[in-house]
Amino acid sequence: MINDAKKIIFFLLLAIIFFSCKKNVDDSSPVTRPLPADTLRVVTMYSPTSYFFFRDEYMGFDYEVVKNLAKYMNLPLKITVANNEQEMAALLDSGTVDIAACNVVQTKELKRNTTFVFPQPDSYQVLVQKGGSNALASIVELNGATVTVKQNSVFEERIKSLNHEIGGGITIEYAPDTITSEDLIELVAIDSISYTLAYYNTAMLFKPIYRSLDLSLHVGFRQRNGWLISNKSIDLQNVIKEWEQLNSTQRQVRALRRKYWNQNFQLANEQIKTPRGSVSPFDAYFKELAPIVGWDWQLVAAVANAESRFKTDLVSWAGAVGIMQLMPATARKMGLPDSTFFQPYPNIKAGVKYLKHLDRTFRDVEDANERVKFILASYNVGPAHIFDAIALAKKHGRNPQAWDNNVEYFLIKKNEPEYYNDPVVKYGPMRGIAPATFVKNILKTYDRYLGKQI
Repeated sequence: MINDAKKIIFFLLLAIIFFSCKKNVDDSSPVTRPLPADTLRVVTMYSPTSYFFFRDEYMGFDYEVVKNLAKYMNLPLKITVANNEQEMAALLDSGTVDIAACNVVQTKELKRNTTFVFPQPDSYQVLVQKGGSNALASIVELNGATVTVKQNSVFEERIKSLNHEIGGGITIEYAPDTITSEDLIELVAIDSISYTLAYYNTAMLFKPIYRSLDLSLHVGFRQRNGWLISNKSIDLQNVIKEWEQLNSTQRQVRALRRKYWNQNFQLANEQIKTPRGSVSPFDAYFKELAPIVGWDWQLVAAVANAESRFKTDLVSWAGAVGIMQLMPATARKMGLPDSTFFQPYPNIKAGVKYLKHLDRTFRDVEDANERVKFILASYNVGPAHIFDAIALAKKHGRNPQAWDNNVEYFLIKKNEPEYYNDPVVKYGPMRGIAPATFVKNILKTYDRYLGKQI
């Protein structure tokens, strides 16, 4: 009897162990997520290549490509904007979104719960500095330098490693929370800080604007980067692989890389032949058409100079066309047929009509000279961001009808989370320094034109 009881207990224990192990195996098996059924939910971040609002259109390499994927899957697209990579990863992990469509560098931490898809060309970190005889040529020369980076970033990790490699001597300065890594590139360009680190492909976006930047000193190895999906989204990963192989997808990706990265670096140095005593080859057209908006013709010519250097066949990275660089949709609204996009007279006429449209848009700005500045900034980036800056000026007690140090101030501040996350802001962040500089440059050119003996 005792032996029988022992046998029963032994087999019971075996059964308990068996079912316990089976349960554990079942619990550890991956749970796959089904394909999106009604909407492709995508998270991204505001950046010069991923997602932004420019001249009344949402743009960005990642945004345009993921629209193509949504169309392939026959699903509407829903975009969510995150503040950082950690937030994107959390949204993926929770199942709130299906894809993080943003250029994210592969790290061990991200690989735990996510899979990299739609890989982008490898990138590497560089030292961002001003060019010239004082530019550093080797990592060792960083001894004694101050390098500004974001805290808790890959750039902080790298500069600490470099400091260790050269035996110390680098002063590491941390940027405020409101400053992005992209802002730091711009701060180097305008001499506010001496050095920062950035990924080469990101820093190159600033070269057409700040040609003095030097990005030649590599400080890191090549790293993989791309979009992210959850490790559980196996079916979605397979769909993305199929979509990537399509000839139509590959053609679009090549075209969009040209659009967002291979920008027109030669424009600033190209010179168009101008008759002696003239400001452009098209002075007669400017003189005839400027009365439409009620401006001096030299001011309209200064706009054309800033936009295209009077090149008739120019197409910008964003798709703006001709001398006056109107976006195609805007050009058509101004009565410019596609067949005449690059003909100087109708292009200038459409541009002047758009200036008149903007003049009506900002009719509440009573002072005509101030209104010109609002119009010029809007011509550069579209009126939406200017209205955001006006709303911020009103909220913070500045004059919403004055440009310098008022609306201009908040347009520049729109790149900081404190301001672009304000409820009065409707169109997200933007790099306001570019339109602010655009306005100043046009007015300087206008003054120079007035000094010519025409």
